[in-house]
Amino acid sequence: MKYVNMNQFDLGAESGDEAAASTAAIESRLHALQERLQELDSVGNPMHRADLEKERAALLIALDKGDEAWATARPTIDVYIDAQLWEKAVEACDVLFRADQQGSLSALGQGPVDPELTVAMLQHIVDETPDDADGAAVAAATAVYVVDLRAEEKQYSDLHFFAMQLLGSVARRHANITSQDEFDRWMERLELTDPAKFLVRLRNVIDVMVQDEWWFDRDHIQATLPIN
Repeated sequence: MKYVNMNQFDLGAESGDEAAASTAAIESRLHALQERLQELDSVGNPMHRADLEKERAALLIALDKGDEAWATARPTIDVYIDAQLWEKAVEACDVLFRADQQGSLSALGQGPVDPELTVAMLQHIVDETPDDADGAAVAAATAVYVVDLRAEEKQYSDLHFFAMQLLGSVARRHANITSQDEFDRWMERLELTDPAKFLVRLRNVIDVMVQDEWWFDRDHIQATLPIN
């Protein structure tokens, strides 16, 4: 799995030696990327530069340099959108969210495409939503729905398991759900069994997150997306 952490619900602590080795490896990779970027001609392939900058930003986040990561990754969004490379644009949004800057919550609502990436972004919404708010439940239910609707056979099993784990964890924190009967009633009460209802509510959640900070014309992009 590329975007979601399948061990998210059972993480172990990293030892000091492992952490030091990991930091050294990240710094080495970052140095190599910076050298490659310096070698690129300023009028060279903008897509190649954007890919390198996006990777560089992710490494900066791992080194707790969120402000530098934001400044590095934000321009790549425009490059990807201009090229209609929606998945790469959302990958960059994911990096911007993880940079934990003032505009990061806005980055979270800018719109996934790939089902696994969609689930990862919806997981971020869950993490950013108060325990007693319905927004997390709507996001988790949408994750399950997207997996059922769009996941390919080779990724379906693991991704569906992860999405269901996410939904179950939200049910426990939202309403202290501990049994299947309680879970079923909770789903019905929050109207999480009807996509026509919970998808509209998710749009409202995203609108609250992004407010007036959209980085692109949503209507124009929606008109260019393939209908699946």
